[in-house]
Amino acid sequence: MLIDHISLGVVDLERAIAFYDSILEPLGGSRLLTRPTNAGYGTASRPKPRFWIRLRGDAASPFQPEKHVAFQAPGRAAVDAFHARALRLGAADNGKPGLRPQYHENFYAAYVIDPDGHRLEAVHHRPPA
Repeated sequence: MLIDHISLGVVDLERAIAFYDSILEPLGGSRLLTRPTNAGYGTASRPKPRFWIRLRGDAASPFQPEKHVAFQAPGRAAVDAFHARALRLGAADNGKPGLRPQYHENFYAAYVIDPDGHRLEAVHHRPPA
């Protein structure tokens, strides 16, 4: 799968949680994680949050998402290449390649803002080979 996860910014987290809890339930989705500024949703068959809602302006986040797409990378070198190519093609740096242990010990990611203002990420979740 190309998409690792997607985040949407919300202005009222409690209202958004109630909304997404309800509409995702018939699709087999459920809230897997709740934090003060975000919530993550997934399915019983893949219990890793793939869809996130985040309070807009969350200062603890490496980005200020209104929308955010994270692409799965096959390795850390691919994350590095994604970042370098995006910068060469006019994207703005929004987080250099590196570990983000606040998510988990092997979360290796890079963040850019594309020329149209979309917040993009490449991420690899496994330790180096």
